[in-house]
Order: sequence, then structure tokens, then C-alpha cells
Amino acid sequence: MFLNARLYTAGQDTSVPGALAVRDGRILAVGSESEVRAAVGADAEVVDVAGGLLLPGFQDAHVHPVLAGINMIRCDLHGSESAQECLDRIAAYAASHPEAPWILGAGWSMEFFPGGTPTRQALDAVVPDRPVYLTNRDGHGAWANSAALRAAGIDAETVDPVDGRIEREADGHPSGALHEGAMSLVIPHTPPATPAEAYQGLLAAQAYLFSLGITAWQDAAVGEVFGFPDLLDAYREAAEAGDLKARVVGALWWDRETGIEQVDEHVARRASGKAGRFRPIVVKIMQDGVAENFTAAMTEPYLDGCGCATDNAGLSFVDPEALGTYVARLDAEGFSVHFHALGDRAVREALDAVASARAANGPSENRHHLAHLQVVHPDDVARFAELGAAANMQPLWACHEPQMDELTIPFLGDRRAAWQYPFKALADAGAHLVAGSDWSVSSADPLDGIHVAVNRSFPGSTAPAFFPENALTLAQALTAYTAGSAYVNHQEDVTGHLAPGFHADLVVLDRDPFAAPAEEIASASVARTYVGGELVYSADTARNHHQ
Repeated sequence: MFLNARLYTAGQDTSVPGALAVRDGRILAVGSESEVRAAVGADAEVVDVAGGLLLPGFQDAHVHPVLAGINMIRCDLHGSESAQECLDRIAAYAASHPEAPWILGAGWSMEFFPGGTPTRQALDAVVPDRPVYLTNRDGHGAWANSAALRAAGIDAETVDPVDGRIEREADGHPSGALHEGAMSLVIPHTPPATPAEAYQGLLAAQAYLFSLGITAWQDAAVGEVFGFPDLLDAYREAAEAGDLKARVVGALWWDRETGIEQVDEHVARRASGKAGRFRPIVVKIMQDGVAENFTAAMTEPYLDGCGCATDNAGLSFVDPEALGTYVARLDAEGFSVHFHALGDRAVREALDAVASARAANGPSENRHHLAHLQVVHPDDVARFAELGAAANMQPLWACHEPQMDELTIPFLGDRRAAWQYPFKALADAGAHLVAGSDWSVSSADPLDGIHVAVNRSFPGSTAPAFFPENALTLAQALTAYTAGSAYVNHQEDVTGHLAPGFHADLVVLDRDPFAAPAEEIASASVARTYVGGELVYSADTARNHHQ
């Protein structure tokens, strides 16, 4: 029994006092303390929530935990606060791993470098003797030293791939920054992560996500992606061994170099990959890049540094007409499609593809959803609800921070800047809101994301709210992170709600955010996390362990 609790579940406007009982991994009863006590025996274990908030476990609808876990055990630059700190970490890692043929890792931020582009010379100064290849925080660019560029055969004569760009010096020589598809010129030359690293990374990531109250997620890139091994194997093996305790949906990676012939392969992978708490029932299509390197697909061109229009409106990685054909076929095969759609043209192309599927196949139970939604044209806001396409938000990004203020807004212009992350407009238009983090691109902490969704500013920031007219209520944000994400994970009938018969996937917060000002949401922390009634994280245990 959970007593002395405040309870929150989808459909409520605020928290309510109450109690909850669990038996055999399922919620047995929800109500007043007397009602719950009447439903259980006298020997029930009692958890005193002490006025904290008890709610369904958070579900991250767009996350890369295995890739994050692997990078946690490589040269990890996440959390660095400057270019110099990145270089210091790289030098220290290289010194402590003299046997590594390449220095691999991730996590640097574009705002650390002029124009968002670091140089090979800076890396050469700290690691002159071995190739270095480090993806940035958002995974859409990489930093390579001269040895890595030589190993990949990239020089002044190398032509940019159609889906990416090589940053260059005045004489045409590669400068060390690689955008989008240009990364694939180096990746085949790097030592691949081993299956053992993938398994170790998965378990490290799972433990971390449990500490944040996350009990289920959708892995947004299951396949041979970005130089990592096929994550399907790691998930299946962990699920079969019982090591995977979270409930996970895998989004099978769509190879944009091939076409509709891969659908049959995805059907086979869906059948072979299901095991335990893992279900690879979604296909992920990456339709465009990111705004900071001008590869997000826009309906109008980017501006230059002087505010004038350029001739670059970003990249559509999949031909829009073909996209509709692919999505209709996937829909007919029973797949939900998870789109990376960041620019307003990519959002429109993805919605058009969903419309093609609906026209070809009629209504279905598939849960198509568009992730990121940085720029949404006002004409397309209402289409989400009309088409039954869910809006998969990464709320943490909807705030003023250097990458936004220095590398994005000046190149979008004021009109389009106001179209960014229109969460409330989507909710008001009836869209189904879903939430995720894109970790390790950014923090996996749902409380940070919820804080920004409500305040439109980062915890502790003194910057003004970011287009506050699109702020959500606390109830809307919590619902998106619980019942909302459960919907796209095809688990809304058994998770995401506090209701009898549902899995006892629960998170206990140390306080009730509804009882404090919105500016204090991120001050809450996770006290306990349960999956199927099993305690998988306790802050008390973690504290004692660290002591």
C-alpha cells in the first residue's frame, strides 16, 4: 500500500489526496486510505509517500538509451560547459586509453564554437597521433581531427554527399566539422561498437532512466545506425535474459539509401525481435536534419547573418512523394511510423504521408507520430488532430539558450521563430500530445522537460519565457509524459494511468509539484520507481550507496 500520497493520473486537473494498493505486479485499488486498506490484507507492506506525488511511471517517447549508454563508457563530453573543457576531457580520455586505435565519443555543443563548427586543428593539438571522431550533442554533426579525415580519405576534392555537408576552410580543405550525411564518410572507418558494449550500454542506460522515474520508452533508432551495432540484438537478448525490466518499443530504422523493398525486412525483424518486454513494432523515418546546421527542411529558405534570404531551405532526406508510398505500405503492414520532422516543410511532408496512408488504407489502430516539431507552419497545426497524428514533443528545447538564440533564431527570422514548439496551439487544436527527451541529445530528466513545457524557460534561467503563449499546464505536461506516451507505445490499456488492473509501473516524487509555484517544478526529485510492482530505484538506496 502507498499511503499519505497525493495522486495524479490523466484526466485530472490537479493532484488529489489518496492511497493505492498493488498486488502481483498490478494496481489492485485506488482511492481513500480506508478504501484501499479494505481491499488488502493486514500484512501488506506500507510505503509512506509523506505527501509526495504518486503517478504512473514516466514514458519517454523518443530516446536513444543504448547509444547514450555506449557513449557513457566512451569519451563522454555531455555536460561540458566550454570548448576548453571538451578538449581537456578528450586529452584525458586519450591519455588513459593508450590502446584505443580511435578516440570515439559524443556530447560537444555547437554553441562552444564560432558558427557552431569546431576545427580539426584544435583536436590535433590534444590528440595528434590517432584518429578522433566525436559526434555532437544532437547527433547531427561530428568533429574529426586530421588523422580521422585522412583515414576516411576526405580532402579538398571530396564532394559533399546529397544528404550532408563537409565544412571547409578557404582552400576547400575539410575543416573538421561534418554535418548530417557527411558523417557517413567517416563512420565505416571507425571501429564498431561491440555487441558486449551495446549490452553494457543498455543496462547502464536503463539504470539511469529508472533513477529519473522512466519505466517505459520508445527507442527511436533500432538498427545499424551511426556506426553502432544493430540494437535489436541487444534488446532481444536482454529481454530474454530478464535483464530488460523496462517496457520498450523499438522503432526500426528506415534506411533512406534504399526504398520500399526494406518493408519485408522490417516485417521479419518485427517478428524475430519480440521478446519479453521488448516489441519492435514501429518504423522510424528521419525526414530532415536540424536547424542549427541549416539541414532542417523549411518551407522558405534560411536567412544569412545579415537577415537576407539564402538559397538553402534545408534537406528532405526522403523524397516527399516516395514518403507517402512508403508510409502507406508500412501502415498496411500494421506499423506505426515515427517521423523525425523538425522543420515546417518536413512536418508538412510527414503529415502529407500520413494523409496518403489514411487515403490508401482507411482508419487504423496505428499510432503515427511526428517528433521534434521545432517549426510548425500555422496552416498545419490543425492537421494533427484531423489525421490522428500524435505530436511527439521534446519540451526541454522550448527555451532561450545559446544554441537557440545564437544559431537558430537569427537564421529563421522573427516570424518563423514564433512558430517554434507550438505545444499549446497543438493541444488546443485537439492533437494528442506525447513527450520524450531525445537523450543523449539533451537531458533525459522528465521533470526538467515538464518544467520547460510549463514555464517555457530552463530551471534557474533568468532568460525571458520562450513564446509563453504556447506553455502547457502542469497537468497537460504530466499527461503527455505518462498516458500520452503510453498511447504511441500501444500500452495505454495497461500503463500510463492509476487504475485497477493496470501494471504497477509507478513513480514517487519527493514532493507534489501542484502544491508549489510553477517555477519550482524542477526542484522535485524521484524518490522511488517501480516496474510491475518491483522496486527498481530508491533514492535512499542510491544515497547510501554513494556514501
